[in-house]
Amino acid sequence: MNVSVVLFTADLRLHDHPPLRAALRSAASVVPLFVRDPAVDRAGFAAPNRLAFLADCLRDLDAGLRRRGGRLVVRTGEMVDEVCAVARETGAHEVHMSADVSAFAQAREERLRSALGADGRRLHVHDGVVTVLPPGAVTPAGSDHFAVFTPYFRRWVQERPRDPLPAPRAVHVPEVRSEEIPARSGAGPLSPGLPPGGERAARERLTRWLARPVDAYEDRNDDLAADATSRLSPDLHFGALSAAEVVHRARSRGGAGAEAFVRQLCWRDFHHQVLAARPRVAAEDYRTRHDRWRRGAEAEADLQAWKEGRTGYPVVDAAMRQLAHEGWTPGRARLLAASLLTKTLYLDWRAGARHFLDLLVDGDLANNQLNWQWMAGTGTDSRPNRVLNPVLQARRYDPDGAYVRRWVPELAGIAGPAVHEPWRLTGPERVASGYPAPLVGLADGLARFRRARALD
Repeated sequence: MNVSVVLFTADLRLHDHPPLRAALRSAASVVPLFVRDPAVDRAGFAAPNRLAFLADCLRDLDAGLRRRGGRLVVRTGEMVDEVCAVARETGAHEVHMSADVSAFAQAREERLRSALGADGRRLHVHDGVVTVLPPGAVTPAGSDHFAVFTPYFRRWVQERPRDPLPAPRAVHVPEVRSEEIPARSGAGPLSPGLPPGGERAARERLTRWLARPVDAYEDRNDDLAADATSRLSPDLHFGALSAAEVVHRARSRGGAGAEAFVRQLCWRDFHHQVLAARPRVAAEDYRTRHDRWRRGAEAEADLQAWKEGRTGYPVVDAAMRQLAHEGWTPGRARLLAASLLTKTLYLDWRAGARHFLDLLVDGDLANNQLNWQWMAGTGTDSRPNRVLNPVLQARRYDPDGAYVRRWVPELAGIAGPAVHEPWRLTGPERVASGYPAPLVGLADGLARFRRARALD
């Protein structure tokens, strides 16, 4: 019997899955395989929130395959060893998988290609499954990637994404050993508000988003209290949704809101093409500013207060508490939290990025690390020394304080925009809140940052 293996990684869906469709065209039977690789845990990519969401995605993928006559095969072990073992057990001559951009993924892909080749088998890697356009699909003259977003967007928007593929009607899976699919309950301590994962839930979220809320996206995406973003980032991170299909459907919906939303998907592609070209920037500065980040006991105490949402700046503390509760927080809130940590507290962006990866259900290496570097001024931002004032930003994006009161209950009794500067309150109202004073004054933090970067 002619057999192919499809290795699922960050593409946990049946709709618009080029590796699966290619395998079905080339073989009578297909092994849909997912490998639980301990190396992922050792590399720091696994976190309880993502493991729980992953478990949901795997169970939903298995259910979708079973409705089509197949099933998901799960193995635990070093990925290269397990894929080769499954190929030998089933007599598969080909393995299909999606391309990825991290140094970890690229090294693993090369090891797999070599090991399969030694067995007389072939690895087919499919580009443009995780992103809208493959990294490197558009490049500037004289470089392998765009270092600035706007010119990248101008080129990107002129390209048409590939047409989405339908989900297969039938999948025949040969007899092969499989382990039990992991359960959400085994992931560890989770954020209480963690959403359900899986392709079915993701497609329902996308349909609801495009039915109407997307129309207001251009005007309200930074409105913290409105919760007016799509919340599709976890689905895109795990590949429960196809980014290319999302763009096609958004453009079919039309309107300024949909176009603004598509622009955000371009940001995701932009970061992936930077990381694909420069894998080291997951841990190193893209453009060094020779920072002398604060160290020592006081710096560690400030970092811990930031993690716990006790900085004394309500909008930042609201963002950090939402992150802990939901494993998610909106983009504007992430920028404010990152600016305070790196610019006002002058702490290493890597510490903030690590904490976000520990909690974010959409914790994507390309987007997380490069967004952190953008805000730290070590990345692709053309204004590397910009500092976001959390009070002014809160007045603009949470004008009546509803977002802060939602997530910082000790300030719930303070009406209106006064909630953004509780240190200015006097008398019983200030005492009753029990809210901490700012870790550092904004002027003092700015002066320290400017001295450190020799801007004065």
